[in-house]
Amino acid sequence: MIDKAANLNISVLILTKNEEQDLPGCLQSVSWCNDVHVYDSFSEDRTVEIARAAGATVTQRKFDNWSAHQNWGLQNIKFKHPWVLYIDADERVSDSLLATLQSLNLRDNVVAYEIRRRDFAWNNKWLKHAQISPFYLRLFRPAKMRYERLVNPISIPDGPVARMDGFLDHYPFSKGIRFWFTRHLSYADMEARMRLDDIGSGVEFSLRQALFNNDFSIRRYHQKGLFYKMPGRPLIKWIYMVVIRRAFLDGAAGITYATLQSIYEYFIVLRTKEFLNNK
Repeated sequence: MIDKAANLNISVLILTKNEEQDLPGCLQSVSWCNDVHVYDSFSEDRTVEIARAAGATVTQRKFDNWSAHQNWGLQNIKFKHPWVLYIDADERVSDSLLATLQSLNLRDNVVAYEIRRRDFAWNNKWLKHAQISPFYLRLFRPAKMRYERLVNPISIPDGPVARMDGFLDHYPFSKGIRFWFTRHLSYADMEARMRLDDIGSGVEFSLRQALFNNDFSIRRYHQKGLFYKMPGRPLIKWIYMVVIRRAFLDGAAGITYATLQSIYEYFIVLRTKEFLNNK
């Protein structure tokens, strides 16, 4: 670790809601930063106490949806440095990423950097093949970034982006399978509502953009929009993850993760049907 007083010109933003279990490890992984902000949705556990004890600045706001919450944070939190590294409480800055941050020459003509995330499942198994979306815009100039979509938000940078070395490590099952299912049921509600909004507004999605756009976030936006129009999505997703992305090479963890993702897709299908029937 580098000296905490060293100036990397990078602030850290961590979003929290009842994260007393995962937050200490997350804070430890960014202990090199002298401007850590914990952006909390009125946690009811020891999250705020842990954050303040570690020297982090705490800002609280009631959560409404992902994009609105993230956009408010970027617009209203007073960061000390011109660059922000955004991470979740169940993520960790790896040694390789820290080394890159130490040596990185932040370019004036770039507004954001893509960082590769490693998802780990049970027994710290890296889902190297099963992971669908490995690159995320997580280091950026806050005035040049905004988010869209209620859940699984899309990063919209206002300017050129680059890609950097190192890994951001993610532990999505750190709180157990029950928590994962509960969270994804709420995600399914928001995804279903967005699907209804797309149907009602006649939004068009482009196959060309989904396949060839240079911006990963835009590709993903159009890919998800086109995917939601396909019949048999849960099965398609499972086959895509297991066969095309070769999740089976990750062993039982990869097959299990692909199955969970297909179940999540089925949640969205069922909730969309329920909302349509209740209109």
